[in-house]
Amino acid sequence: MTSQIRFIFEVEAAKEATDGNPSVGPVYRSTFAKDGFPNPIDGIQSCWDIFRTAVEKYPNNRMLGSREIVNGKAGKYVWKTYKEVYDIVIKLGNSLRSCGIQEGEKCGIYGINCCEWIISMEACNAHGLYCVPLYDTLGAGAVEFIISHAEVSIAFVEEKKIPELFKTCPNSTKYMKTVVSFGGVKPEQKEEAEKLGLVIHSWDEFLKLGEDKQYDLPIKKQSDICTIMYTSGTTGDPKGVLISNESIVTITTGVMHFLGNVNASLSEKDVYISYLPLAHVFDRAIEECIIQVGGSIGFWRGDVKLLIEDLGELKPSIFCAVPRVLDRVYTGLQQKLSVGGFFKKKVFDVAFSYKFGNMKKGQSHVAAAPFCDKLVFNKVKQGLGGNVRIILSGAAPLASHIESFLRVVACCNVLQGYGLTESCAGTFATFPDELDMLGTVGPPVPNVDIRLESVPEMNYDALGSTPRGEICIRGKTLFSGYYKREDLTKEVLIDGWLHTGDIGEWQPNGSMKIIDRKKNIFKLAQGEYVAVENLENVYSQVEVIESIWVYGNSFESFLVAIANPAQQTLERWAVENGVNGDFNSLCQNAKAKAFILGELVKIAKEKKLKGFEIIKAIHLEPVAFDMERDLLTPTYKKKRPQLLKYYQNVIDEMYKAAKEGQASGQ
Repeated sequence: MTSQIRFIFEVEAAKEATDGNPSVGPVYRSTFAKDGFPNPIDGIQSCWDIFRTAVEKYPNNRMLGSREIVNGKAGKYVWKTYKEVYDIVIKLGNSLRSCGIQEGEKCGIYGINCCEWIISMEACNAHGLYCVPLYDTLGAGAVEFIISHAEVSIAFVEEKKIPELFKTCPNSTKYMKTVVSFGGVKPEQKEEAEKLGLVIHSWDEFLKLGEDKQYDLPIKKQSDICTIMYTSGTTGDPKGVLISNESIVTITTGVMHFLGNVNASLSEKDVYISYLPLAHVFDRAIEECIIQVGGSIGFWRGDVKLLIEDLGELKPSIFCAVPRVLDRVYTGLQQKLSVGGFFKKKVFDVAFSYKFGNMKKGQSHVAAAPFCDKLVFNKVKQGLGGNVRIILSGAAPLASHIESFLRVVACCNVLQGYGLTESCAGTFATFPDELDMLGTVGPPVPNVDIRLESVPEMNYDALGSTPRGEICIRGKTLFSGYYKREDLTKEVLIDGWLHTGDIGEWQPNGSMKIIDRKKNIFKLAQGEYVAVENLENVYSQVEVIESIWVYGNSFESFLVAIANPAQQTLERWAVENGVNGDFNSLCQNAKAKAFILGELVKIAKEKKLKGFEIIKAIHLEPVAFDMERDLLTPTYKKKRPQLLKYYQNVIDEMYKAAKEGQASGQ
C-alpha cells in the first residue's frame, strides 16, 4: 500500500509465509488511535456501570418509550425516565433473587424489542446473570436448543410467544423452571405450565415477589460474561458467543471516540428507534451507546409495515438498518418517482446530479445543495420522521448505488459498518461525507488492530500490490469463546487474532472492501474453484434480480441458480414483450427464463467472469427466500445447506434438463 493512506497507520510489519502458515500483511490501526486506544470513562467497568452512571447523571431524561394503544389505535409515545426504569430494574432483580436465582445463572429473553426486554437485561446486568437472548425469528427447534445448551433456568417472554416457548417442553424443562411474561398470563396457560413442571408469572405478579426484599448487588469484573449471544449460523446448530463486560465497554468507548472524531457525537438529545433485534449484537451495542449518553430509546410496534408510521411519531435522530430495510426505502422512493410524472422525475434528477456533483468535489452533504434539500429532498427526510441525522447500515453489505442515493437524498450522515457477533459488532465504519469510501466498510474503528492473511487456494495475497486476504481482528472487543465449544473457538481464535472468514481488500486510503467469503468456495468437477459469494454479488446487479442463490458441486461441471425476480421489472418486461400471465406464471415461462438467463450472461461477460462461472440454468422462484422456511438467517444471510435441502428436486431437474439440452446439441 502506498503513501496515500490517510485513515490507518502501520503498527507491525508484514510476515512472509512459514512452515505451512500463510503470509500475513502488516497490522494496521485507525489514525484516531495514534496515541493509543481510548480508555473507558472512569468508573465504567461493566454493562451495569453504563446504566448505573447514566441514571446518576440523567435521572429525569426520557429513557424508554412505547406507543400507547387507545381503542385499538396507536397514539403518542409514553416514556419512562432513567430513574423510573432503574427503580423497576431493582425490583425485578430482587424478584429474581427471591426465586433463588444466583450470580452466574442463565436468564433467557424471548420476544420483540420492548421496555420489558431492556429492563430484564439490566436486571441480569445488576445481579451478574448471563443474559441469553432468544431470536424472535428463530423457530421452536432453535429456541429449545439454546435453552438446553445454555442451561437457561428462567425465561422472560413476550406474551404472544408463550405458546412457542411451551413447544420447547419437555426437553427444555430439564433446566428451565420459571417463566415470566412481559404482560399477562391466561388461566389456561397457568394450568399448562403446571402440567409441564413450570412456574409462570405475569410481569406485575413477578415484580411483587421481591417487594419487601433487598439483595446486595455482586461486584462485577471486566472479564465477567454478561451475555451469551447465539449466532443464527448459516450451517449447523447456533453457536453461543460469550461476550464479556469488557467487550461491550470497549465497543461503546470506541464508537463514541469514532463519532466524536467525525463530528457526529452522540448526546442526551439523541432519540433512537429500536426495531432491529436486541438479540443481535448490532442493536445491543448501539443501545448501550445511547444509554451511556442519557439518550432516549423508542420501540416500534413489531410490524415492519407500520415502521414508517412509528418513525413519523417518534422522530428519531439515529436510525440503524440492515440493507434489506434500506433496499425497501430505496425501492419505495424509486416507485414514487416512476409514477410521479415526467416533470417531477426531471426536477429530482437535476437536483440529484447537482448535489451529488458537489459532494464528489468534497462538499459536505449539508453544504452541497441546501436549496435542493429544502425543495426536493426534504420529503425523504420527513418520511423518516424529519430529525434523522445518522443512518447506520450493518449486518450485511449495502449496495453502492443505494448508499450513494441515500447519502444524497436522506439529508443526513449515511454510514456503513462491518462487524461480527464475535467482535461485538462494529469493527469498521465509513465516514460521513467521504465519497471515496462508497462500496467499502471504511477504516477500522479506533479500538482494534487489523491485518489480512493470505488465502493461497483462492489466490488472495496479503502482500500483493493490492493486498487481499482473510480479515483478522485483534483487540478487547473480541468474544471470550464459544460456549461449550472450545474446538470451534480454537478454529477461529488463533494467537489472539479472530479469523473472520471474510475476504477483504485494503483500499489505497485505508478503507476495507469486503470482496468474498472464505468458506463459500467449492470445486467443480473439472477442479476449478468457485467463490460463490463473489458471483452472487455480480449477478445481483442485474435489475430484474431481487435475490439469487448460485449452486454447484464437485460432481458437476457447471453452475445453476435459483433467483427471486424483481416483480415490477419482470412484469414490465412481459408487457413490453407481449408475454401474458400473472407473476407466478411468468416465473414458469420459458421466454422469461431465457430473458433473465440472457441478462445474467451479459453481466458475467461484462465483468469478465470465467466460462465456468457463468450460470447455465435458472429456476425462477416467485416467493422470496425467507426465514419462515429456514432459508435465511435473521440477518438475511443465505443458509446454503437448507436452501439445497429445500430445492434439491429443482436443482436435480435443472442439471438433468441442461445436460439433455447439451446432449441434443441445443
